This record gives sequence, C-alpha cells and structure tokens, in this order.
Amino acid sequence: MLTSQQQLFLGIDGGGSKCKAVILDAQMKCLGEGIAGAANPFHSVEKAQKSIIDAALLALADAGLGEQQLSQLIAGVGLAGVNIPKYFDLMNAWQHPFQAMHLATDLHIACLGAHNGENGAIMICGTGSVGYVSIDGASLIVGGHGFPQGDTCSGAWLGLQAVQKVLLAADDLGAQTSLTERIYHALDCSDSNDLVSQLCAQGATFYARLAIHVFDAADEGDLVAQQILAQASNYFTAVFHKLMAKDPARISLIGGLQVRLKDWLATDIFSQFSEPMQAPEIGAVLFARQKTQSFT
Repeated sequence: MLTSQQQLFLGIDGGGSKCKAVILDAQMKCLGEGIAGAANPFHSVEKAQKSIIDAALLALADAGLGEQQLSQLIAGVGLAGVNIPKYFDLMNAWQHPFQAMHLATDLHIACLGAHNGENGAIMICGTGSVGYVSIDGASLIVGGHGFPQGDTCSGAWLGLQAVQKVLLAADDLGAQTSLTERIYHALDCSDSNDLVSQLCAQGATFYARLAIHVFDAADEGDLVAQQILAQASNYFTAVFHKLMAKDPARISLIGGLQVRLKDWLATDIFSQFSEPMQAPEIGAVLFARQKTQSFT
C-alpha cells in the first residue's frame, strides 16, 4: 500500500466521444495521461467502464507504472450521463479495480477544475451545451438535455439549424442562403436529396462539424446564418443570467465554440467570463481529494 506521501490519484473525464485519464501524486504533480474511447454510461455502462480502465492503464504506462497499481489509485470519476440517477447508481455500484472511486457528473468536475476546487459556474458550448453552477455543495444544471431535443447554442444544434434552413430554401419555403452552397460542398452533395441521404441516423458529432459554416456565412453577411446565431445568443444570454442569479464568484466558458461565439455575445456578458484554471480531469482529482479528506 502506498503511504499518504506516495498516494496516487486518478482523474477521469469521460464523455460521449472519449475518456481522458490523468495520474497525479499527492503534491498534484501530473505523472501520466491516457485517452481511451467513449465513457457515457447513458449509451453503454459496460463500454464506459472499459474505457475508464483502458484510459487509466494508459495513464499508468505513461507514468512508468504497472497495471498492478490500479488497485492503489484513488479515483475521481466525472462522467456524462450520470446526472440521470439510474446511470449514477449503475456506475456507483460498479465493482471497480481501484482503491476507492468517487463519482460525479462531468459538469461538476469541469466546474471544480475551472475554479481550482472552489465555488463557481461554467457554461459549456461545444458539440453540446449546458450551464452549471455549484456553490457550497448546492448545484444547478441549466439545459444539457441532449441532442436533438435540447442543447440549443451547441455545435450540433447550429449544424442542424443550418441543414433545416437549407432544406427549406430548397423547397422555396424559406429564404435563400449561402449555407446551401457551403453545406452541399462540405458534404459533397449536388441537391437536397443527396443531402437528406447523408443525414440519416447521424448524431451530434456529425452536425457539430457543420457549425463553422454558420459562423462563416454570418460573417459574410448571410441573413439566415445571422438569424440562427441571434437565436443562439439569446438562449446563451438567458442561461447566463439564470446562472448568475446564484451569485457565483467566478464563471468560465468552456468548449470549442467559445472563440467564434464571443463575437455574437454582448460585451458586458463576455467580459464576465474568467479563464478556466484547470482542466476537467484535474477537477476530478480535486473532487477525489475532497471526498478523501471528508472521510478522514
């Protein structure tokens, strides 16, 4: 058994596309990292568990440590999907290989990381979108209902909106837009039938790849694209105000859309965001340390 000075912590950030692991020592020095497959138990509990172990083993190998060290790790595990009680309970009942496992949502660990373990709020705008605030153990999730039923202002939502506008234009039921040429070119389509054939059974990641065309078209003056982004901005602003009503000390914006989205937000709103202090997987370690200390 490792001594308290030698104790190693595993931080896991698991989502719908990948699972990232880090190994940190008691002084919060990063020793190794690993990335494995999807780890959202909402889609597959077994796959999530396998991805966590795979990522942990890769992180151990990167740290120059052996597989036998799995049983001596204190794991902080943040996962998408466990905000739904059924999947939290399933993952929490897992006979995991670690010394201990402390489970939280991916939102909570991202928030802890962004504010270095302190109170705060985050807004995530990437493939999906959600707002989250945590203050003194009380938390609130705003949005985050998934695609296509929710996730307004996300990359997936923007891509879907673009496709819908293109199809309306093709039927002369909506305004003509430069998005038509952009989307057709991106997907190598010649007409709306080609487009529809490519859309069958596609998920959030596929649509999120089309979001950049909305921003580019809007920047060049396309009114349809600008209307889409105005709707996204209005939703973002409403979520922002709901989070700020809880009076968090800090709020951070996370996700791949933040660079392009900032131009569509009011300056007085964007100026209130602070840079995240740590990555979500570090937040998972901070969570595990908090839980460990509360038990001692």
